[in-house]
Amino acid sequence: MELRLSLFGITRSIDLRPFARYRNALVVLASALLAIILTVLLLRPAAVPDLAHGNVQGARALLAGWAKGDMIVLVRHVERCDHSSAPCLSGDDGITDRSRSVAVAVGARFERLGLARADIYNSPMVRTAQTSGYMFNKVDAGDDWLINCKGTMLRDALAHKVAGRNLILVTHSECMAQLQKDLEVPTSTFGYGAALFVTAQALQAPHVLGFIEASDWHSVTTE
Repeated sequence: MELRLSLFGITRSIDLRPFARYRNALVVLASALLAIILTVLLLRPAAVPDLAHGNVQGARALLAGWAKGDMIVLVRHVERCDHSSAPCLSGDDGITDRSRSVAVAVGARFERLGLARADIYNSPMVRTAQTSGYMFNKVDAGDDWLINCKGTMLRDALAHKVAGRNLILVTHSECMAQLQKDLEVPTSTFGYGAALFVTAQALQAPHVLGFIEASDWHSVTTE
C-alpha cells in the first residue's frame, strides 16, 4: 500500500505497509478513549434543573414537596446597593430602592405556595434583612450561619429543618454555592432574588430539586 503526495510539482511515494501492523492497536486505543469520554459524560452530575419555563414535572414535584413540608429553600437577597449605580433604599450596605418591588413580587409567589408551615431565617447583613422584610414581612436579628457558611451550609440547614415544615433561608450567593458543593452538584450562580429548592424528606438523603430566578416565576406551571 502506497500513499502518493505531490507538493510544488514534486511527487513522493510513502510505503504504508510498515504501519499496517499498528492498525488494530490504534483502533483499540481509539475505542478505549471514546469509552472513557462517554463514561465521564454519563457519570458527570447533572446541572441544577430550572423549575421554570414549562418544567411541568419539576413544578409538580415542588408543589408536592411544599405541601408535605419537605423543602429547604435558599433565597438570595435582591440587588445590593454597593454593586449597583441605582439609588439605595437606605445606605449602601442594603438593597437598591428599585429592588423592593422584586422582593415583594417573589414574596407573593411564596405566599401562593403557602407560608403557614414555613420557618424563615435571614443572615445578619442589612441586604438580607431588608430582603426578608419586603419578601416575607419578617425580619429577625440574623443568623451568622447564613453568611459564615463555608463547609457547613447543609449541616446547619438540616439542623434547623423541622419535620413537616418548610425552611426558607434568606442568604447569599456564596452560601447557595456552598450548599451545591455539599450536595455534590455542579455549582451554578443565581441572580438576585433567586430561590434554590432542596428536598429534605425524613430518613432520606437531601437532594437539589431545582431553582427559580426572580423574574421567572410567571413561567412556572404544572400544566
